[in-house]
Amino acid sequence: MIRLAKKEDMPSVLKLIQELADFENEPDAVVITVDDLVRDGFGSSPIFHCLVAEEEKEIVGMALFYPRYSTWKGPTFHLEDLIVTQSHRGKNFGKELYSSFIEFAAQKKVRRIEWVVLDWNTHAIDFYKKSGAVILEDWRTAQMDEKAIEAYVKNSRQIN
Repeated sequence: MIRLAKKEDMPSVLKLIQELADFENEPDAVVITVDDLVRDGFGSSPIFHCLVAEEEKEIVGMALFYPRYSTWKGPTFHLEDLIVTQSHRGKNFGKELYSSFIEFAAQKKVRRIEWVVLDWNTHAIDFYKKSGAVILEDWRTAQMDEKAIEAYVKNSRQIN
């Protein structure tokens, strides 16, 4: 069963996030807490949505996404993470989460959905292509972590 997540689901969601970080060879990258997820997803101004896959009252997968705005297209959604726990892969939960995310986006009338996939995750790339998604080869993701942000702010304010 796929449904919208509740506050009580966030410990399970955090475990899935950690499992994904482990899968992506970044086991120490997760710094958020259950409290962060509850605050950011269920506070007065939620900044993300989350769908969960549930089997026999156990959360076995999740899709976490948030709204964005394209200056060319208008409202969009960014799918941050979609994961099914290792023990439940191959049971269609991933496809159900993916389909539910796309259906949710269609109901909200967004004009585009997007996500990032690692170039070595050929299984996911093949799945996305078969579903009608276009994998953009000419765009590169740019990021700044907290240290880079702080350094930029500090250096940009220095008088030469």
